[in-house]
Amino acid sequence: MKNKPTASPRLNPLPPEHSPELKDEFDSFFNTLGFVPNSVLTMQRNPQLTKAFVQMQRALWDPNSKVDRGFKRLLAHAASRTVGDAYSMAHTASGALHFGIAANKLAAVGDYATSSLFTSAERSALDIAVAGSTQPNSVRDEHFAELRKYWNEEQIVEIVGVIAMAGFLARWNMTMATPIEPEPNDIGEKHLAAFGWHAGAHRR
Repeated sequence: MKNKPTASPRLNPLPPEHSPELKDEFDSFFNTLGFVPNSVLTMQRNPQLTKAFVQMQRALWDPNSKVDRGFKRLLAHAASRTVGDAYSMAHTASGALHFGIAANKLAAVGDYATSSLFTSAERSALDIAVAGSTQPNSVRDEHFAELRKYWNEEQIVEIVGVIAMAGFLARWNMTMATPIEPEPNDIGEKHLAAFGWHAGAHRR
């Protein structure tokens, strides 16, 4: 991963009780994950930003999404992998597995272009995730032409929304050196370490 080890988080996560006005937002994480991510516990210093972030997350991961939520986690994982955001890679891997993505498919993300585990539709979206997360952005009209063969405009907005949020989180977590929680760290070590993943700056 690109982010180098650091002695400690650049801002420590605060306990959830620090911001009682965010109880509803924190409860949504407790209900879905069993914990509040340290990225959010760091962000709570600005409650308005935290509320906006959680609202965006709710929109992206809505149960009525037009794109499978497991596959969207896989897209977020590919985007995080492209920029080297180890924290989000572990979180999105955990989410992908939770929402039904098989472990062998998660492991094959790096070879999605040739792996028989991926459909042409999935490859077209993963192309956007990788190209859209590269610096500078390398999405071309040809990428979108291929994407439109398989996905309607509402689905494309969901796909790009997930990729864009991965970009925000990469900037946040790599800058803050957000400490990784035990569950996603375990997922990273079990499913991602063989491909070069390590917690790096995010290990406490």
